[in-house]
Amino acid sequence: MSYLIRPARTDDLEHLYEMAKLTGGGFTNLPPHRDALMKKLSRSAEATGREASGVGDDLFVMVLEDSEDNAVRGTCQIFSSIGGDLPFYSYRITSQTQHSRELDRTFRNETLQLVTDLEGASEVGGLFLHPNARAGGLGMLLARSRYLFIAMHRDRFGERLLAELRGIVGAQGNSPFWDGVAGRFFGMSFREADEFNAVHGNQFIADLFPRHPIYVSMISDSAREAIGVPHETGRPAMRMLENEGFAAEGYVDIFDGGPTMTARTDNVRTIADAHAAPLLDADGADGERALIATGRLGEFRCCYGHRKVEEDGVAIDAEAKRLLNVTTGDEIWSVAR
Repeated sequence: MSYLIRPARTDDLEHLYEMAKLTGGGFTNLPPHRDALMKKLSRSAEATGREASGVGDDLFVMVLEDSEDNAVRGTCQIFSSIGGDLPFYSYRITSQTQHSRELDRTFRNETLQLVTDLEGASEVGGLFLHPNARAGGLGMLLARSRYLFIAMHRDRFGERLLAELRGIVGAQGNSPFWDGVAGRFFGMSFREADEFNAVHGNQFIADLFPRHPIYVSMISDSAREAIGVPHETGRPAMRMLENEGFAAEGYVDIFDGGPTMTARTDNVRTIADAHAAPLLDADGADGERALIATGRLGEFRCCYGHRKVEEDGVAIDAEAKRLLNVTTGDEIWSVAR
């Protein structure tokens, strides 16, 4: 099968809704609510229609489409700048060291501090693959297509890039981190808070959350053990992020305690290695395996293919040409797989 990444359209709503119901909770960027998803699709359409340069409050929603039957089998998102209209909250893990001469003992205490340090950064998120499509490197295609898109529209994104990984969430939709920390202040379950945030935003966090640091030693063992730990399904995503140059730098999600990975945008491997060149009138079928993309904003397309980089351009295989609908002379962006 041949798969293509393209910007989502409003008629993809039902596909996204059906996938959202499969996430199992804790997936804020893909809520199982048609109205919330339609708002995302509308924002994405506005973003791809905005030709002005510069960083704005844009959201780009992409989908993975099976070119044989046009079925949508995955999705991902890119936020050009977070914390614009609404604050972007994180917990920062900090430490405090104290020494008692009388006891001749040194104590090191970790705390969780509510911060908005990451405001202004761009974010990659919302990556989800249909269970029937979790093979053949499609997760990597979805993830890295976002970085190619950023490289191709670099002026639309910030100097820092982040990715939030879902934390530990139980089979019943409960979160040990939420239950042991934030849930005690809000009187609502993790699922209720997560759904409310996905639909209405997180202003209620600012309204009700305590401003003082929370000592990690004073929370439950289950909550403490969940800090900075990704959901088991997110471990491959964490490895992919690390391979791209992302690192966990002490920030965790305020709902489930999952790690927030960050990187300098220009240092992300796919962005740094992205190659732009005109398409040659030649067959690159015997070249190296690569991610190949073309098109600006709403015309963006990305797929796997083969490429041969020459002095005067790049040759790609016939199937990639068909999927991307390109002809000789078109600008092609690519990066080795």
